[in-house]
Amino acid sequence: MYPDRMQTVKEQVLHVVHRLPDDADFRDVNEEIAMLAAVAEAEDDIREGRLIENEEMKARLDDWLDG
Repeated sequence: MYPDRMQTVKEQVLHVVHRLPDDADFRDVNEEIAMLAAVAEAEDDIREGRLIENEEMKARLDDWLDG
């Protein structure tokens, strides 16, 4: 679905823009680029070991939602 991380950021963005429909608006482009950035950030977190277990995340969400 998303381009290979071996491409430059510019190449990834161009790939996304080219696959969008001709009637895409700025919001569509922005959403796709934001998704690319989020995936890249997540990949960096995984590579750097910045992870937590699912149970820890569930506990954090419970704390946050119960406020």
